[in-house]
Amino acid sequence: MANVFNAAEIIDMGIAKEKKRRDFYGYAADKFKEKDMKDLFSRLRGWEDEHVKKFTDIRNSTETYEIKESYQGEFAAYMKFVVDDMLYKQVSAQWFAKNVKDSLTAIQYGIGFEKDAILFFSELLKYMMGPNREKVEELISEEKKHLIYLSELKVKYAK
Repeated sequence: MANVFNAAEIIDMGIAKEKKRRDFYGYAADKFKEKDMKDLFSRLRGWEDEHVKKFTDIRNSTETYEIKESYQGEFAAYMKFVVDDMLYKQVSAQWFAKNVKDSLTAIQYGIGFEKDAILFFSELLKYMMGPNREKVEELISEEKKHLIYLSELKVKYAK
């Protein structure tokens, strides 16, 4: 018999990832002294904080429904990989201070986080219903805007 998962568990994973992204941007805002970089990462931190709130609202309004696997262990293995990515394990003040030395590097990590968010939320859509699905689609759209914003900054700072 296939394992069954509650959709709320998946949303909790999304909330945890949003908090890690928020923390990363917070470390960047604290590290850089240049006003434009401090403002950039403070703004990104605020955006991710809003996502935590939106995801929490989705979590609180999610009806209890179950997700079925096509074979035992399928969902757990895949979501564990998606959530336990090394990018997220690395996020700490100590790691950041040691590894992120300049604005371009911080922007590149931010791009990685935004791509990851788009992948995670896109996978989450498969398990969402009704108005919550629309909310997740809105979050994907916001993450795409963040990705474009950071990609444009990368070009600027790479020169």
